[in-house]
Amino acid sequence: MEKKYVVRLAEQERNTLQEITKKLKGGSEKVKRAQILLKADIEGPNWTDEKIAEAFNCSTKTVENIRQRLVTEGFEATINRKKRTIPPKTKLLDGEKEAKLIAMRLGEPPSGYGNWSLRLLRDQLIELKIVETISHETVRQALKKRDLQNKRYSIG
Repeated sequence: MEKKYVVRLAEQERNTLQEITKKLKGGSEKVKRAQILLKADIEGPNWTDEKIAEAFNCSTKTVENIRQRLVTEGFEATINRKKRTIPPKTKLLDGEKEAKLIAMRLGEPPSGYGNWSLRLLRDQLIELKIVETISHETVRQALKKRDLQNKRYSIG
């Protein structure tokens, strides 16, 4: 079967990849990508995707993806890990919401309560529609970050 994305390495690229694999320079995934590219080089060993996948304990799809990335995004983007542009999960408490939490924590607890608990703070944040949903653990982390968590909290 004709390969859609063909790996044809320049001499300098080949030397860089050989140095990475020889000195184990970078993380294990970087070394694996370097090894895959070296074996996939049409002017080098020119192994099949199946043989490469078996040799480096990965799927043939991984090999195909690395080939494609080299052709479409370039050498540097293929070797080095892609940086995330946005975090995997957005923060629930931005500065303004965190300020409201801190103000609430420093104020008096609702009548009938001796002091604030993490769950009580969580419930108040939701009730006042400051956030739609939040866990008491996120509340704890926000307060800890501001050093406002003390030993008087009850978990209940």
